[in-house]
Amino acid sequence: MPVSTLRAIFFDLDDTLYSTSEFAERARRNSVEAMIKMGLRADPAVLAAELGEVVEEFSSNYERHFDQLLRRLPRRLYRGVNPAIIVAAGVAAYHDTKFRYLCPYEDAYEALRELARTELVRGVITAGLAVKQAEKLVRLRIAPLLSPGAIFISDQLGVNKPNVKMYQRACSDLNLKPAETMYVGDNAAMDIDPPKRIGMQTVHVVRGGKHAGEGAECAPDWTVGNFWELLDVLRDHLGVAMPPRTAEGGPEQHAHQASGTDRGVA
Repeated sequence: MPVSTLRAIFFDLDDTLYSTSEFAERARRNSVEAMIKMGLRADPAVLAAELGEVVEEFSSNYERHFDQLLRRLPRRLYRGVNPAIIVAAGVAAYHDTKFRYLCPYEDAYEALRELARTELVRGVITAGLAVKQAEKLVRLRIAPLLSPGAIFISDQLGVNKPNVKMYQRACSDLNLKPAETMYVGDNAAMDIDPPKRIGMQTVHVVRGGKHAGEGAECAPDWTVGNFWELLDVLRDHLGVAMPPRTAEGGPEQHAHQASGTDRGVA
């Protein structure tokens, strides 16, 4: 077995540690249905498609998707109903969905638990708003499994993916050489090409999400279908010592209730 020179492993967050696409689709569908129940007279499929356009045009980090959605619709569709009530119904349904259904991939959570028992630094390099991405890590029960000081969010760094400086910053802040680190992600263009260019080892996780068919300029060092395969790579190819597995259970399926202050749609 090779002697491991790997000192740190970093992960993408969205669609890598949990299914962003699946959650977003469910949350938007529930929000649309709640708005209709509150008096909005529109076809659910048409409304969901319009909401998708709003998110695409204003970005997922925009805070007033439902306000903009209502502005795009003829007023006759909600005549006689206070539009603020309809918007509030959409926001509330979104947060209710986040409370009930936001959970990590089971294999990702269990793999992180295994890695937390090794000497590897465990971190996240993710693009997005600081509070929003940090909230996901807390709700997913992932934050306690990461190394202190190893969480890097684009909003806090002043650089965003696919800028290689984002990955260089993570390495330099932790006094690590890129060759001593690994990055794991689902989006080839964002998660494989940039870290590969600075010398990090890379793992492409292909689960069939929205980025599954997108190619990369650089080939990943490894391609896996789940995090159990990732553990095999670490143990069998890189010589990372894995302690015996424990019999403890997986993550809770429900997160703490949302504060309701974030009105953006994931």
